[in-house]
Amino acid sequence: MTAVAGVVLAAGEGQRLRPLTATVPKSLCPVGNLPLLDHALRRLAGLGLSGPAAVAVNAAYLAEQVVAHVGDRAHLSVEPNGPIGTSGGIARLRPWIDGRGVLAGNADAYLHDPFRDPGKDIAALLDGWSGETVRMLTKPCFPGDTGGFSGRRFAGFSLMPWRYVRDLAEVDSNLVRTVWRPAEAAGELELIAYEGLYLDTGTPADYLAANLHAAAGGVLADPSARVPGQADESVLGAGAVVEGAVTRCVLWAGAHVTAGESLTDAIRTASGLTVKTT
Repeated sequence: MTAVAGVVLAAGEGQRLRPLTATVPKSLCPVGNLPLLDHALRRLAGLGLSGPAAVAVNAAYLAEQVVAHVGDRAHLSVEPNGPIGTSGGIARLRPWIDGRGVLAGNADAYLHDPFRDPGKDIAALLDGWSGETVRMLTKPCFPGDTGGFSGRRFAGFSLMPWRYVRDLAEVDSNLVRTVWRPAEAAGELELIAYEGLYLDTGTPADYLAANLHAAAGGVLADPSARVPGQADESVLGAGAVVEGAVTRCVLWAGAHVTAGESLTDAIRTASGLTVKTT
């Protein structure tokens, strides 16, 4: 079997998720009380890819937070002058990749496949791979979506052979332009259907939707959260306190909803920042 390295792309600024990402990188925003980056690392670990020899994480925006969070769990690649795109980020990792195929995923991808064991919901990308083609996890395109690939759209992860990676340039560019479209033109792009739920958590509404999915219609609360008030269909982080009422909300660690206050379809941080999605 072709050797594969895992890469979690976590360098982006998360501009569509602002103001939540003004002080926290998108990859560290929690979904179901676990940072998105950790979801991606667990997913790769479920395929036997873990540790700094097998998995890399790139960082640029608020990189010091990502570096501190990852620690020695993965190889770290910091882009000192700001993000250089998905293609440039992988190009910067070429000496570390060193001839292996690359299983790359966006840190902001939320995936849940009820038909596979937890942590192995991207295993179909590796199943029967020849080591020569480019593979992309996909879902059907939305009506009117013309930017996909043969009627399907990218679902967070792709698999690339070394021969597509070795010539990538360390400049600001994306994999659509440098790998996926060229592979499509060469007849070497395989679109792997993903049967589970995929959400790009790049907007507050989609970020909230991912959290509510993780809560499975109930309340997902850290053991240290306190609810003397009322909580329904919400995710409550460590030390969060609900004295009022929350419905379909995400409270980050340390967030507080005061007595007499009612929040619906919103995200609140420990600083009191509140982002409403409706």
